[in-house]
Amino acid sequence: MMSPKVGFISLGCPKALVDSERILTQLRTEGYEVVPTYQDADVVVVNTCGFIDAAKAESLEAIGEAIQEHGKVIVTGCMGIEEDNIRAVHPQVLAVTGPQQYEQVVNAVHEVVPPSTDHNPFVDLVPPQGIKLTPRHYAYLKISEGCNHGCTFCIIPSMRGKLVSRPVGDVLDEAERLVRAGVKELLVVSQDTSAYGVDLKYQTGFWQGMPVKTRMLELCQALAALKVWVRLHYVYPYPHVDDVIPLMAEGLLLPYLDIPFQHASPRVLKLMKRPAHAENTLERIRRWREICPELVIRSTFIVGFPGETDEDFELLLDWLEEAELDRVGCFIYSPVDGAPANDLPDPVPEEVAQERLERFMNVQARISARRLARKVGQRIEVLIDEVDEEGAIGRSRGDAPEIDGLVFLNGATHLQPGQWVEAVVTHSDEHDLWAECDD
Repeated sequence: MMSPKVGFISLGCPKALVDSERILTQLRTEGYEVVPTYQDADVVVVNTCGFIDAAKAESLEAIGEAIQEHGKVIVTGCMGIEEDNIRAVHPQVLAVTGPQQYEQVVNAVHEVVPPSTDHNPFVDLVPPQGIKLTPRHYAYLKISEGCNHGCTFCIIPSMRGKLVSRPVGDVLDEAERLVRAGVKELLVVSQDTSAYGVDLKYQTGFWQGMPVKTRMLELCQALAALKVWVRLHYVYPYPHVDDVIPLMAEGLLLPYLDIPFQHASPRVLKLMKRPAHAENTLERIRRWREICPELVIRSTFIVGFPGETDEDFELLLDWLEEAELDRVGCFIYSPVDGAPANDLPDPVPEEVAQERLERFMNVQARISARRLARKVGQRIEVLIDEVDEEGAIGRSRGDAPEIDGLVFLNGATHLQPGQWVEAVVTHSDEHDLWAECDD
């Protein structure tokens, strides 16, 4: 009997990508084949994003394309909590499930395309690391679900619930399987990585017979023992974040923090109900860099938030100049159905918000160019992502995949994806580096 075939579209953030990988791993375990085209599939699953209106529009468009090209479509993911809205636009969808509802998605696939009765999971092997949607040399490691914060612009807690940390032994077992399978970089993700273990009162778990606390510091220490790049994402700047900086200085963790500051004006941060306040942030950053001069900080910001004044925005620009962050993304505030910020007074006109975005990004482009220019002449470690006829393209320790800059090694066609090389930086611009390797 032919194996049933599933097409899969995964939208949204790395956390949603991990959800997709889990669903695919389960389907492969049951004998389903994952295929890359609509034509070859018996059913198509769309894992949606529902964070902001633009993401919802992209999700609805992807569902529509799948219906047009194939017909049999199952919808899951963050936008799945808005089943009525999805069915109002696409009444033909066969099933709709929300985020993290792995069993329901798999059951929906069973109903449309029953699993093969002669499948033997002991013969039709799924690789031990599961099915990965990233290149084989890096992988996202999700350590928790949900979030305990009530930021007024965000509906993630209502979509994904309160914080639920994974047992530390399970996380470390998965990390070890990934490394054994050839992964060279682990990207630690969650809604709030700094809060890992809070819900479990930092209880002690076990890994390889050794006690490990369910807490960010101990998790990082254990991951460091795997001798691969470990990169931390979505880290709120709680005081205990200071504890991981020495690990970065010692080369045990990548000297990289992805911290969503969102703003610098205390007044706007209060309107946003952000859990970490701006008062000592500049001092914290200065101290971190004293301990680990190599530290690269990436962040995201929102401009045009309801109530943001010219004074608030100027304060943000001044903060940006002083903080000298390495990598920065910025978004115009976008109302999200169900977000408390929608009810705040004094919305910022769209043209004002757009002008603020452009000014913000111009300031950051100068800062980024200045910081990257300092790397010219330095020897850096590069992880190769791809090789084409012009040379190799990789990333430095300060660059996360798909969101940060690249390192171009022109002419280095002999290198392989997943290889670490030493190279000397020869040139830089606002985002990327050019370098030459020794071999």
